[in-house]
Amino acid sequence: MTIETGRLRDKVAEELTRARDRTTALTEAVDDGDLIRQHSPLMSPLVWDLAHVGNQEELWLVRDVGGREPLRQDIDELYDAFKHARKNRPALPLLGPAEARRYVAEVRDKALDVLDHSPLEGQRLLSDGFAFGMIVQHEQQHDETMLATHQLRIGAPVLTADPPPLPAEPVTGEALIAGGPFVMGTDTEAWALDNERPAHTVDVPAFYIDRAPVTNGEYAAFIAAGGYDDARWWSTAGWDHRQAAGLTAPAHWQRDGDGWAATSFGRTARIVADEPVVHVCFYEAEAYAAWAVKRLPTEAEWEKAARWDPVSGRSRRFPWGDESPEARHANLGQRHLGPARVGAYPDGASPAGVHQLIGDVWEWTSSDFRGYPGFAAFPYREYSEVFFGPDHRVLRGGSFGTDRSACRGTFRNWDYPIRRQIFSGFRCARDA
Repeated sequence: MTIETGRLRDKVAEELTRARDRTTALTEAVDDGDLIRQHSPLMSPLVWDLAHVGNQEELWLVRDVGGREPLRQDIDELYDAFKHARKNRPALPLLGPAEARRYVAEVRDKALDVLDHSPLEGQRLLSDGFAFGMIVQHEQQHDETMLATHQLRIGAPVLTADPPPLPAEPVTGEALIAGGPFVMGTDTEAWALDNERPAHTVDVPAFYIDRAPVTNGEYAAFIAAGGYDDARWWSTAGWDHRQAAGLTAPAHWQRDGDGWAATSFGRTARIVADEPVVHVCFYEAEAYAAWAVKRLPTEAEWEKAARWDPVSGRSRRFPWGDESPEARHANLGQRHLGPARVGAYPDGASPAGVHQLIGDVWEWTSSDFRGYPGFAAFPYREYSEVFFGPDHRVLRGGSFGTDRSACRGTFRNWDYPIRRQIFSGFRCARDA
């Protein structure tokens, strides 16, 4: 074994452990009653997510990479996300809390043994530990989903975290991003998923983009101006949804005297004016942008603002450079339980002075989720390809609940335009 392989093996083991520690914290924070309860028809019971991450780890690492005998082949269909809608999962004969915990622990023991004996090179699934990285990201993505379930849970608060840092400087206005080509996507990021590939050149006309995400205070001004009652600002589909769903403010907001309060993980407090607004759907973001005489950025515009270095002309991994995220760069990994106020991460700004593109809130773009030119599904179509088309909009940048392993300048998220349970916000753009 080379030194490089040994280091990679240690990194993979560390990332698997970090993900499992977070899964354990999210599931041990509640009693077994809350673990099996469905807190919203939009979400699975937490116990389903727990066993699901173990089942995916068994399928890919124990059976596929390791060639080992199945541990629980009888539960594969129960934990296949395409077989059963979330709202129907509580009725399934799911593993109970104790059995689910035993199962994921046994799978992890087998997976770590596979890791010890894997060459981490050769076939594409093993190269640079890709299969292990895919499972790390999958578990961290479900951890963020479980965090969103915690936000929908009714009851006394069970999660705690330190508050995010205070703003270091005021951040207002727009940044001009020069027109011209840049390289979008990646061919070099070892654990990048299929929808981030291949790298390709995109010519983006000059545009302006907000230097910070839209804040609670700015969004409250839209509400005060009658934004939810004026069809002029809404697309036809958006207005239909606003009326059908009875939308009047972001999810979890309620009137508080002459202002607004919001409930976050069981705690209700007045909104902080300069925090990025969160829990808005695509249609709400689109309507605000129209009211502000702007628009949502395209996905290519967002990525150019986040990655393009006008001095070198190259695309970087992150707005601040190629260095992996540290606490000073971005609000990631459930380190805090909400977005940080605008200006809290000056070390994470892009060369154009655009702040908080990574972390805090997922940012809606105007783009449909589609494959890049030359896209090839890997290692299975159901990760990305089956979602391509106009039904899903792309979100970028990650949130305070996104782990660093599942967030980079090329990472793509997607969801239905009506979704609000995710940690979603936005920033605006306009033509130059």
